[in-house]
Amino acid sequence: MSRSQARGTGDGAGRDAGTRLGAGAGRDAGTGLGAGAGRDAGTRPGPGAGRPGGWSRRGFLGLLGGAGLAVAGCGGAAESAGELLASRVRLPEPFTVPLPIPEVARPVRPGRYEMTQRVAAVEILPGLRTEVWGYGGTFPGPTFELRRGIPAVLRVRNELPVPTSTHLHGGVNPPGSDGYPTDLVVPAGHAAPHGHPGEVHHPVAKDYHYPVEQRAATLWYHDHRMDFTAPQVWRGLAGMVLVRDEEEDALPLPRGERELPLMICDRSFEEDGSFRYPQAHGGHDHSHARDPDFMEGVEGDVILVNGAPWPVAEVTATRHRLRLVNASNARRYRLRLSPGGRFTQVGSDAGLLAAPVAHDTITMAPGERFDVVVDFSAYPPGSAVTLLNTLAGGPAGNVMRFVVTRRAPDDTAVPAVLSRPPGRPRPVAARTFDFRRTDESWTINGHRYRPGVPLARPRLGTAEVWRLTSDFHHPVHLHLAHFQVLARNGSPPAATDAGWKDTVDVRPYEVVEVLARFDGHRGRYMLHCHNLEHEDMAMMADFDVI
Repeated sequence: MSRSQARGTGDGAGRDAGTRLGAGAGRDAGTGLGAGAGRDAGTRPGPGAGRPGGWSRRGFLGLLGGAGLAVAGCGGAAESAGELLASRVRLPEPFTVPLPIPEVARPVRPGRYEMTQRVAAVEILPGLRTEVWGYGGTFPGPTFELRRGIPAVLRVRNELPVPTSTHLHGGVNPPGSDGYPTDLVVPAGHAAPHGHPGEVHHPVAKDYHYPVEQRAATLWYHDHRMDFTAPQVWRGLAGMVLVRDEEEDALPLPRGERELPLMICDRSFEEDGSFRYPQAHGGHDHSHARDPDFMEGVEGDVILVNGAPWPVAEVTATRHRLRLVNASNARRYRLRLSPGGRFTQVGSDAGLLAAPVAHDTITMAPGERFDVVVDFSAYPPGSAVTLLNTLAGGPAGNVMRFVVTRRAPDDTAVPAVLSRPPGRPRPVAARTFDFRRTDESWTINGHRYRPGVPLARPRLGTAEVWRLTSDFHHPVHLHLAHFQVLARNGSPPAATDAGWKDTVDVRPYEVVEVLARFDGHRGRYMLHCHNLEHEDMAMMADFDVI
């Protein structure tokens, strides 16, 4: 099995045909779903304010179905968080494409990396070419392996037809390198069609400075451009980052060939193999109007792992460490192994747990990461072990397959004590952030996103309790700050909420309390819904660390 990510060649030509995502030849091609953020949407509703109106019939029924199941604590396919966009191409047979492993980025000199965002044509569906916008021209982009305490500088060069902003998700970085949505790297010759208050343009390239003063963890990076995050990530602008440290080095966890980074996402495809994505006004240059049928978010019907559809990986009958990332725009997953088996969780978004936690299933919202160990010695050689998504039926109910090839020596283990994570600090304040549809917009505390207008000013080195309320599935992500989940609807958090996190799954009409720690840097940061369509529709807010 090949362990290198398939490479494509640049194809700058491209097409624009309705919902097809071609090169755009210098255009935004009308694929953004932002709602023209920056306006005030009236007064703040209370946590129990009225249910959203103005939905399509499909969307409203989906909302009710998801809310009812989430409140009842049940599973099932109705617990979706987006509207399905069906592919127009015949879908490939699952478990026929080998799992690719993205290449590891190499520094051009110690501590310095360079990466070019460019258009490329790659084979995702067998026998077809798909145009991607990729970091390094690949989808996913290369995996960065960084070490705690060793700063890194990443120079991002933009050769795409649109501006970009790169966010290191989970990183504790200075504000100028956080990937703020109006801090843009603009390609040569691009005339920006519209701006936002305080928008900054860096011509062609920018240096992002990462101190890497944080614990070993599974992070990822992706585009974060204002109004256009969803379509630009859909086109391929995402990759993984693994932070290492001495505490992790000392553990006998699987490594090398037995450590698999797995970036899971969903996509839809046109008949010719190009990405399919909804547009409100097909072919209108620079349009970022939303498609009302996809207000909930966009779900594809092809599940990709490391850019391959329903791949298969050969594994020995030994323990393997799986670094799971949900990089989907809107789709949630409830992962289960078939014909049975358990996940031993060793890490969460922001690093190693204090002790391992066993799960039969793992529910992942967009942006969340889980670091787990699966012991394939429980299966006889020749076994096929399928990773399922029990929140979906049909093709999206499968994720990938592992084939156990042979028995092999295994000197790894999952120790009873994994790490000594930071203790839980005493909070100095409490705040409420209400994620809700208000006046035809996705809002936080009744407001559409207003760049530069903070909703909170926490002090550096302190902790606060943030109460997150919701009317739909809203995976809430905090930049800079890591947090622990304290409660869900007044009850103890789920077992999968363990550890320090930066993204939490807030379900319909749920109240989630988190203890957020503000360490590292002063300046302007963000919280937002990580359903990327919601984010583009202005469900973001600033906070200033003072």
